[in-house]
Amino acid sequence: MSVSDKELGRDSTLLYILSMHFIICLLTHFWVCFFLQSDYHFEYTDCDVLGSRWRVAVPNKPDTCTGLPDPVKGTQCTFSCSEGEFLDMRSQECQKCSGGTYSLGTGVAFDEWDSMPAGFISHGMNMNIADIYTNCSNSTWIPKGDYIASNIDECTSTLSYAVSLKKAGTVSFEYFYPDNTIFFEFYVQNDQCESTDSEGRWMRTSEKDWTPHNLKLNRGNNVLYWRTTSFALVGSAVKPVLLRNIAISGVAYTSECFHCKPGTYSAKPGSAHCTPCPADSYSNKGATVCQQCEVDKYAEAGSGSCKRRPACTTSDYFYTHTPCDSKGQTQLMYKWIEPKICSEIVEGTVHNSTGGAVKLPASGQMETCPPCNPGFSVTNTSGCEPCPHGSYSNGTACAECPVGTEPVVGFEYKWWNKMPDNMRSSVYSNSYSGLRRWEVAGEYIYTTQGDLDSDYMMLSLTVPGYRLPHSVAKDDERSELSRISFVFETQCTADCTLYFMAGYSERTNDMVEHWSGSTRKQSYSYLVKSNSTVSFTWGFQRTQAYSEVRQYSSDFAKMYTVQITNVVGGVASQCRHCALGSGSASECVPCPPAHYMVNGTGVCKSCPPNTFIRADQTVGEAACIHCGPNTHSNKAHSACVSDCRLDLQSTGGGEVLQYDFTPLANITSFQSSPRFTSKGLRYFHQFRVGLCGEEGREVAVCVDNVTESRKEVRGYACQSTVVPSEVRGQSVVSSQPFTIGDTLIGKRSSFTPWCIPLKYETTQACKKGRTTTIRLRCDPTVAGKDQITLPSKCSEGTCDGCSFHFLWRSLYACPLCTESHYREIVSACIQGIQRTTYVWQQPLQCTGGVSLPAQTVSACVTLDFWLKVGVSTGTVAAILLISISCYFWKRTRKLEYKYSKLMMTAGDKECELPAADSCAIMEGEDAEDDLIYLTKKSFFTKIKSFSRERSSDGFDSVPLKSSSGLEMEMS
Repeated sequence: MSVSDKELGRDSTLLYILSMHFIICLLTHFWVCFFLQSDYHFEYTDCDVLGSRWRVAVPNKPDTCTGLPDPVKGTQCTFSCSEGEFLDMRSQECQKCSGGTYSLGTGVAFDEWDSMPAGFISHGMNMNIADIYTNCSNSTWIPKGDYIASNIDECTSTLSYAVSLKKAGTVSFEYFYPDNTIFFEFYVQNDQCESTDSEGRWMRTSEKDWTPHNLKLNRGNNVLYWRTTSFALVGSAVKPVLLRNIAISGVAYTSECFHCKPGTYSAKPGSAHCTPCPADSYSNKGATVCQQCEVDKYAEAGSGSCKRRPACTTSDYFYTHTPCDSKGQTQLMYKWIEPKICSEIVEGTVHNSTGGAVKLPASGQMETCPPCNPGFSVTNTSGCEPCPHGSYSNGTACAECPVGTEPVVGFEYKWWNKMPDNMRSSVYSNSYSGLRRWEVAGEYIYTTQGDLDSDYMMLSLTVPGYRLPHSVAKDDERSELSRISFVFETQCTADCTLYFMAGYSERTNDMVEHWSGSTRKQSYSYLVKSNSTVSFTWGFQRTQAYSEVRQYSSDFAKMYTVQITNVVGGVASQCRHCALGSGSASECVPCPPAHYMVNGTGVCKSCPPNTFIRADQTVGEAACIHCGPNTHSNKAHSACVSDCRLDLQSTGGGEVLQYDFTPLANITSFQSSPRFTSKGLRYFHQFRVGLCGEEGREVAVCVDNVTESRKEVRGYACQSTVVPSEVRGQSVVSSQPFTIGDTLIGKRSSFTPWCIPLKYETTQACKKGRTTTIRLRCDPTVAGKDQITLPSKCSEGTCDGCSFHFLWRSLYACPLCTESHYREIVSACIQGIQRTTYVWQQPLQCTGGVSLPAQTVSACVTLDFWLKVGVSTGTVAAILLISISCYFWKRTRKLEYKYSKLMMTAGDKECELPAADSCAIMEGEDAEDDLIYLTKKSFFTKIKSFSRERSSDGFDSVPLKSSSGLEMEMS
């Protein structure tokens, strides 16, 4: 063979090898893509109109393999697997889940929160548009292992999950929502971006336990939203919202099973859920059996690991009393707190001063049992049983109520040898596990130690309902249906808090009052105003700070007595007299309105006028309470009301001023100036006031529209906290409502202003109760909108939280107008007509009342006539005056002449006239006829002289008379 032939053969062999290698690689790649499901997975296409679909292979990574299986006909769209099964997509048949796994069949579940599960998205945002600088990017939901926790700052944090349902299904989850300073809502949006009803999206607070929640989902795409916004108005730490065990059904099938989380197991194939491991055992993820902890270690139920047992201390046991035996004896017993986690044989810690583990103290000596509680009697076995209806007991034996009396029904617990049947105790911690008790100790019931100092020690009392006694008449104005009173004490070395809550059930309690720190032995009362309030809960927490080391185990809360009145199915400790009916079988009936019962008898006696009957006491004259000034009792004499009218004597004892406040009787809302939390979230306090009104009037109502409980309070005045709409994206978000006035004390006048005091029952912070004073000031300039202002020094309406003051400026606060508030203006007489107009006195300080009289018109005489009369009269008077003046002037001149003549005769004898001349003037003859005017001429004389004719020589001629009476003319 030549060289070329050899080379050709070698090339052919190489080509063959390369071809075979290519084919092998191609086949290998094909078979790898075919058999290894890690490269692709199967999915169903969308269902067509006939309800059919196809199964197709989808690569897990784009462009990673070829030769995918051809699409094949899929199962019907209505096909689904049962619980504990999954759909094997290769065979399209349901297969049972193996041990250590579980399946919901047609749903998915999320019970592990070590990290955020696939499909869940959490993000934070700033909903307060007034604060654009707050960074909320880190305000997200945080996985905590068994649950996921919300943020606690003032940013809005949203947790969302999108799911496509092949058929209608449900979503269920458990949540723990202990703090109402966080707004928590859950809602779903569908394909059309339509949300669930806004009324049902707010979650109900749960102070005690995990609360389940279920919601139906429609077929198609659904996006689930859990959203929280913290709103801390107080300095206490905010408790986050917790979620766990989220399950969604309606996905039609699941193609895989879920592994059991640590602390749970499923021993058999086909499990629909995993079982928690019992105490002192643990399991890893996907376990089929739980492992037992070692002797020196322990584990709580559902734990994924074991912990080393600590040395026993005095905080690990408690004392209690055994039930009374047949001899009436009880024994003080010491018991370990269950489940017991401490060890009596290991060495002690620094918290144990003995240096080693303590032993359980020996039980005490036998003691005489305390008596039964009032209304109960001792049985043959030294137990206590309630007295039958119509009888009473002081704790020894039951006795029938005498004729003409009725039992005072209720519950009174003051001896604690046994937990009452309608009471339940428990404890919940930050890990939300475990069960403890308030323990009885004879004269009181107290809190035992918990696993953690941050545990909530809960004591709940449930009653079936309330009914007023027969001797108490029902009336709409009577606000008190029942009253619960209790005596308590707390001793604390840290920031312990005792909470008192009331609500519709144990799961729907709202906080009524709380006490922080050590408190001396004291009593507290709460009025029950609704027959739906049937649950009361006391919660004690040693500290809010979470720590695994117990430092405050010696802190405790004690409850000495608990008493509640008018309980349906209650017992009686005494009987009281009552009025009897007229029937043959006389039964107790209420006294007539405005009547009280004479103490010790069944006789009803009339109360003084204008009084009302106390709701909690109808016996004795002290039951008649006088109404306040300017108020009167209602028809049933159960409360005092105001008819919105007032009569006042003006200053100085003048006229009576009348006021009518009917236009102000409608419910009026106003708010304080905006306030801001530490992080800039804006809020304000809203007040609602119903000033006055007769029976059946509209009352002021404040509601809580944040939580599902929809709590509301009613009265003359109430307050709530309102967050602006931009924070929630809705209209108004109102929370924390409470009443600041439900009893009208009276209307007191001081003219400007006058006030209406209101009162509410006492609280821990307000020993004398809350009081609200509304001062009305007459302001005629305020007509369109009433102005209610708060004190400048106390922008929230109060400086101490107990006394509220408001100033109400209004036109309708002015007295009614009377005749003294206007005056008349009379016009001039024009063409014989005169008009009279009436105008208000300025400034106007009245409203309503009398109206201005209409303008009047009357006849009159014009000015021209009177002017003529006046001129004529003046002329006549002037002429008469001149005549009289002339007459008296002449008389005066005569006297002057005589006087001058006498003076001349007496002053110069040589100048005496001859006797003949002197005698020429006869007696009685006027001397002025012969008088030659030698003195200065008067004005009239000058005029007369000028009127004489002059002689030809230019001299004036003066006529003279001779002695003989003949005239002579001298020139």
